Amino acid sequence: MSNKAILEINGQKHEFPTVTGSENEVAIDITSLRAVTNGVTTIDPGFKNTGSCVSEITFLDGEKGILRYRGYSIEDLAEKADFLEVAYLLIFGELPTKEALGKFHADIKSESVVDDDIRKIIDAFPKSAHPMGVLSSLTSALTAFNPSSVNVDSQEDMYKSVVRILGKFPVLVAWAMRKKQGLPLDYGDNTLGYVENVLKMMFKQPNEDYVQNKIIVNALNKLLILHADHEQNCSTSTVRIVGSSHAGLFASISAGISALWGPLHGGANQAVLEMLEAIKADGGDTKKYMAKAKDKSDPFRLMGFGHRVYKNFDPRAKIIKVTADEVLNDLGIEDPILDIAKGLEKEALTDAYFVDRKLYPNVDFYSGIIYRAMGIPVEMFTVMFALGRLPGWIGQWREMRLRKEPIGRPRQIYTGSTQRSFESVAK
Repeated sequence: MSNKAILEINGQKHEFPTVTGSENEVAIDITSLRAVTNGVTTIDPGFKNTGSCVSEITFLDGEKGILRYRGYSIEDLAEKADFLEVAYLLIFGELPTKEALGKFHADIKSESVVDDDIRKIIDAFPKSAHPMGVLSSLTSALTAFNPSSVNVDSQEDMYKSVVRILGKFPVLVAWAMRKKQGLPLDYGDNTLGYVENVLKMMFKQPNEDYVQNKIIVNALNKLLILHADHEQNCSTSTVRIVGSSHAGLFASISAGISALWGPLHGGANQAVLEMLEAIKADGGDTKKYMAKAKDKSDPFRLMGFGHRVYKNFDPRAKIIKVTADEVLNDLGIEDPILDIAKGLEKEALTDAYFVDRKLYPNVDFYSGIIYRAMGIPVEMFTVMFALGRLPGWIGQWREMRLRKEPIGRPRQIYTGSTQRSFESVAK
């Protein structure tokens, strides 16, 4: 394969080098485009054909349904690893030794107490506030309680900032939910594992002991791993571009949370449950809604099926489908919403229209089902997504800063008015 690309503009040819990734992805390096063409740029709305960086963290092949973190398949990690192992892998590049993992967890626990003044901030929010807005605000507020900037050239400083956000973020997640439910805020239990502690902080009732359910712990562990990173998606790109201005880690993560909040990104699993609620309110006829989904003139859209990136199947959905079945069987919940979900799933997996178009249930479909079965309110679904995505955001931010990448500054094509003369307001 040629290691250069030739672009002809106005009769002049310009050569640009190509870059080949470790999985044979090929990109044209147009770093010098404006300089050698006297100001010509490219336009690519949504950056669908633009690589904003080179990265060693996550490989994704949407055509083949492949997702790997640092070379490890998502299938292996979901089956064999726990969430903190995957977090360590994404952030630092390798799976931890037993000793390194033990120290990592201990250091995270030592940073898990949130300044009590943060309670005053959360008290100022009304109960009606969306937990994602609360989480973004509280994460940004952590900057005020940790004002010193991170010296990215110091391994010690970087490590401390990583364990600090990993320690405090689950507390903020739990508080966002408990605030909504009017429950007392809890700092957690340092005798527990990371995922077990998250569940206890979220669900412990003030008048009874909290009993861990291994199937629920396993399900949440898998969900967090499956959401931990996903290449240069909207929120991850946001974290990197905010961090490229040398904004701190907390501020960059807060920006990522805001990007994740949107219904086209992290809000997709919430949209799934809202769709199921609407189908239930209309009588629960899944066949009717499958027909509506196939009717191009009908505005109804089936949420949680197909994927913008995966053109075949979502590898995360294959894993979490099994877990969803385990959770529903273990809890034995009778819930018409979950019955509707199972009905839609069955029809989509057998209906020729959906099978031919590869519109299979995706990870958002199954995660919404699991979170509902666990008793997590629908407005918290995206918050749980953020908890899972946290290590990916940290790893991407760290990689960007260590590589001393330039500040993000996209170009544009101006289509407004040309030069005009000013007239005073009197005229």
